Amino acid sequence: MKRRDLFKISALAGLSAVAGAARAEAACSADGTPNQFIPKKAADARPLDNELTKYAKCPYCGMDRQEHQRTRMLVQYSDDLADGVCSIHCLSLSLGLNIDREPKVIYGPDYASTVEPRPLLPVDQLTYLIGADLKHAMTKRSKHSFASADAAKEFQGKHGGTLAKFDEALRESYLDMAADASMIRKMRAERRKRAAEQKQG
Repeated sequence: MKRRDLFKISALAGLSAVAGAARAEAACSADGTPNQFIPKKAADARPLDNELTKYAKCPYCGMDRQEHQRTRMLVQYSDDLADGVCSIHCLSLSLGLNIDREPKVIYGPDYASTVEPRPLLPVDQLTYLIGADLKHAMTKRSKHSFASADAAKEFQGKHGGTLAKFDEALRESYLDMAADASMIRKMRAERRKRAAEQKQG
């Protein structure tokens, strides 16, 4: 190969690398969060006001938060961007993807409440019941939160499970992520198959 051709190839490779780096930089925010996962709503100093209207759908799975109001959660980051999600599973995704965005407050529901929708409270005020035989969104192993530790114990007596604080429930959510993702993928594939069969029939 001629030296002149080699220089041309090297120059093109260098330009390609610079362009690739620029694209990668453009794909991330200043704090390193991939742009497609930065909360899409404007900064919100009062995220609980009309939260089911403002954050109607979970941005990670598309589920309706009103329908799943007993498991929904909401995180307000230090820059007042908020993520309203359907479950602790999807909260785990938000926290993991926004790794350099510090959570200001994380809210979870009082499962035992009879008010519709269940009120959201800061998670440090909640007691979690992990692994009870209660249905949950996006996970095989339930992780429900309660404003009253006594109510959580009462549910534990009826449905089993282990009492915990939020940090432990979040850790267990990450540990369950692989099995949960596999379960969700299978359920969605089956749903698509049923929809296709109904369309053909």
